[in-house]
Amino acid sequence: MPSPLSAAAIDALRESIAGVRSTTHFNHAGSSLPSSATVEAIHAHLLREASLGPMEAGAAAAAQTERTRSLAARLLNAQPSEIALTTGNSAGWGAAFAALGPWRAGERILVARHEWGGNLATMRHVAQRAGATIEVIPSDSTGRVDPHALEAMLDERVRLIALTWLPANGGLINPAAAIGQIARRHHIPYFIDAAQAVGQVPVDVAALGCDVLAGVGRKALRGPRGTGLLYVRQDFLARLAPAFVDTHSAPLDAHGEPVLRNDAQCLESSEASLALHCGLANALHEALEIGVNNIRGQIDRIANRLRAQLAEIPGVSVLDQGVERSGLVSFNVAGLDALSVRRALAAQGITIGSNGVAYTPFDMTSRGLTQIARASVSYLTTDAEIDRLLAGIRTLAH
Repeated sequence: MPSPLSAAAIDALRESIAGVRSTTHFNHAGSSLPSSATVEAIHAHLLREASLGPMEAGAAAAAQTERTRSLAARLLNAQPSEIALTTGNSAGWGAAFAALGPWRAGERILVARHEWGGNLATMRHVAQRAGATIEVIPSDSTGRVDPHALEAMLDERVRLIALTWLPANGGLINPAAAIGQIARRHHIPYFIDAAQAVGQVPVDVAALGCDVLAGVGRKALRGPRGTGLLYVRQDFLARLAPAFVDTHSAPLDAHGEPVLRNDAQCLESSEASLALHCGLANALHEALEIGVNNIRGQIDRIANRLRAQLAEIPGVSVLDQGVERSGLVSFNVAGLDALSVRRALAAQGITIGSNGVAYTPFDMTSRGLTQIARASVSYLTTDAEIDRLLAGIRTLAH
């Protein structure tokens, strides 16, 4: 079992984070606070670009991009050849989905009811024109996707199973590995949206049994915005036909013909911010040095305390479901909409998030929710910050 980090270790980590001195941050699921070393890594490369010229500095920093790829592979228990560096979670997930090729009438996509709204928009955009369908896998009594219900839905028309592992609208954690076992047994492509998982919980793509897994730098990893990680299983690459290629993903041969790369970089673009790659490399290094098991133990302790004490405040409803839970804590305050709660807390220097139906439409509609307030914690969150947030919510609830 993971164990929480010591108070001394947390204090030492917080010394390198400018943001903790200016805000009480509870929107780590939106974008977390980078370390000064991550910011410096970005700044150092921008200075190289200003000094040498962007193209020349890019050639000099090529090794840093490959370091980023190798660190990401370590984090996910993958091979570097299976990692594409993207500009964000949606960009990576969408590129992999588009590479599945044309859809046909009658084909089926199965999703958990917690699927991210951006992924649903991508799938619907294609499925509606082709006559394919998107169907929701039932959840069990705890709110998690039900693997047994999934297996009962399968037939030869199912072309994709898609799962948002840690939903954006609360603390539920879906049984991603159990879904993977079913997908592998039936030879059905399996995509995991791990935007909230990467850097928060241990991720082992081999144990998960996924073909594609998308993550992002700006959330639990505390990397820069505009960065993402895309894992594509090596044996699955041959089934993909990228919708867009360039001189990086499919360089021209001596006859002027494009030669598609045989690794995950076939889903990358030649146009990338190497400064952001440098920042992401540092953030990945820090996560690996701290240890994701340690991060998970700390987040679990903090989030459990926050949920328990929120539930004791009259007028506050804690909305998280599931058995195993993440660092995303969803709640509502009676008589106030979530945006008003967010703005009132912001006026006190406390940052939280708020979600509407568009973020997770199937789940929100199924549960009769139109909005939620969301306080998402990090392993950097202190008990004093929890006390400050609880005091602010008590004032609003009264």
